[in-house]
Amino acid sequence: MSQLSALHPISRRALLGGFAASSALVVLHPFAARAANNQAHLRIMETTDIHVHVFPYDYYADKPNDTLGLARTASLIDGIRAEAGNSMLIDNGDFLQGNPLGDYIAYERGMKDGDTHPVMDAMNVLGYDVGTLGNHEFNYGLDFLSKVLAGSKFPHVCANLTKGMLASDAKKDELILKPYVIIEKQIRDGSGATSTIKVGFIGFVPPQIMTWDAKNLEGKAQTRDIVDAAKAWVPVMKEEGADIVIALSHSGIDGSGQSERMENASLYLAGVEGIDAIFTGHQHLVFPGPKDFDGIAGADAKKGTLMGKPAVMGGFWGSHMGLIDLLLEKDGNSWKIISSTSEARPIYHRDDNRKIVADVKDKPEVLAAAKADHEATLAYVRRAVGKTSAPLYSYFALVADDPSVQIVSNAQTWYIKQMLKDGEYKDFPVLSAAAPFKAGGRGGSEYYTDVAAGDIAIKNVADLYLYPNTVQAVLITGAQVKNWLEMSAGMFNQVKAGSKDAVLLNDGFPSYNYDVIDGVTYQIDLSQPVRFDKDGKLINQDANRIVDLAFDGKPIDPAQKFVVVTNNYRAGGGGKFPEIASDKLIFVAPDTNRDVIVRYIVDQGTINPSADANWSFKPLPGTSAVFESGPKGRQYAASVKGAKIEEAGDGENGFAKFRLVL
Repeated sequence: MSQLSALHPISRRALLGGFAASSALVVLHPFAARAANNQAHLRIMETTDIHVHVFPYDYYADKPNDTLGLARTASLIDGIRAEAGNSMLIDNGDFLQGNPLGDYIAYERGMKDGDTHPVMDAMNVLGYDVGTLGNHEFNYGLDFLSKVLAGSKFPHVCANLTKGMLASDAKKDELILKPYVIIEKQIRDGSGATSTIKVGFIGFVPPQIMTWDAKNLEGKAQTRDIVDAAKAWVPVMKEEGADIVIALSHSGIDGSGQSERMENASLYLAGVEGIDAIFTGHQHLVFPGPKDFDGIAGADAKKGTLMGKPAVMGGFWGSHMGLIDLLLEKDGNSWKIISSTSEARPIYHRDDNRKIVADVKDKPEVLAAAKADHEATLAYVRRAVGKTSAPLYSYFALVADDPSVQIVSNAQTWYIKQMLKDGEYKDFPVLSAAAPFKAGGRGGSEYYTDVAAGDIAIKNVADLYLYPNTVQAVLITGAQVKNWLEMSAGMFNQVKAGSKDAVLLNDGFPSYNYDVIDGVTYQIDLSQPVRFDKDGKLINQDANRIVDLAFDGKPIDPAQKFVVVTNNYRAGGGGKFPEIASDKLIFVAPDTNRDVIVRYIVDQGTINPSADANWSFKPLPGTSAVFESGPKGRQYAASVKGAKIEEAGDGENGFAKFRLVL
């Protein structure tokens, strides 16, 4: 831990404020302060999962937001560099997609040859040394990505992304980007003398992009297992003279055991001989940190190490800057690491009243770089496309049938029936699967859909459906529909009948995997254990959380075939739902789910988003459970259909607590 991060929070914030106004007040990192004649301090700074959040602005809510923005993170850089003897800056991927600014550039403004993307314009002013790719870089296609990268003033590397099929040997793969780069950096040691260190950076992307973005990548690219690619290329880097090797891993930390083509492989990547430090991302979490990775063997969440090697994960949307500090010592003609610290430094904190307080101000150069496209995006998202006769909100989307999910299902059903009306599947019953994307959680207490009755603009549609997924449909049986819902029911903890105020929601289950299937009716029995684990593995064969599952008023026939409309992520196997994969695909749309929602609203003119209460919890007399939601949900609690919800005081970190009477 640095001396600065060890200070009392108020003192530390005062210093950060001092950095914003003046560079005169600097507390050196201990490595910089005590480096001997043959030693040097090297600090490497990370941004990760920016998702086009250049401005500290929530386009969906159409208002400023102090918890995000590269312009805010960037304002930390000068002070952080001043604490260090020597420094470098890297980006760990997922910079290109994730908010309406990204969609505006991709779908409205476009990228001609020679154009630069606003996120790249912003990054170019900050002096990045190197970056890698994240999974969302492929959402708009390889041609678009190529044009964006052409405008970068720093290299991007990726060692496990190939053109076409994999070769017999990873070192023979024809890669889309360079697998690594070795930067010869001039560093100043403890005596003030300058010498050269060769710092190697190697990048990795989750292999699952081939599923998640199959429409953009199939036949054009392939991915190799992260650890396998590292084992092939790291020795080459050492042979070429890299003193130290830094992994830029757009992959999270999973301690469940190493497996082939693992999505979150950073822990096992750290075990590869020759890798000296790991920058991670993808999971939108913080490492080192208080709780996210406790109990994982090989991961020290206090020291910030994976397999004993320094590692960091710097949050998401610019919420933190990841820092790895290395004390280097010269060994003959090369350098080696003799000590390290890791830190994820935030851009905001909550005061004693749980109010968000910004710790830093905007960096003007970053705002200026993207200002024109930011303003164009505001105009883009404010366009009205129709009206809603009732409010659209997601405060209770995880505990009751919900208007924000209902409207997505209505639009998907409307669309797929048109698409299939003259084909071989025209006579099959249609169901729709949709999940609440904005449901609090890691996004915070204001991370909910909340659209008043009246005009609906594009920003509201993006609010309903965060991702630029495309519509797809699968053909499955009634038994598979039930298992789909059983998997979704992992959202909830088991609740003992008669218990009071049990904790309802499973914090480890992402809301985007909580699919509600419209077109059937059902109840969820919380007294039952989960049937499947988070990877879709059957763990309780006799468990049946989904009860009274019916279609057209009758118990569902396990053998009957249904068309289920969803998105490319789920239909391609995303979320590891049992038996839901690309082999069940019958329809691949050219349209995004968002575009379909816009068309539906335009077609209807005025929509009625009222939830039809097709699902509910099975009554458990004398039982209650508690959950957290946004405090603005209090105004809607009494009107939620199919559930009795009571206010239960304040939750943590700005959330409100509610009670579900079962």
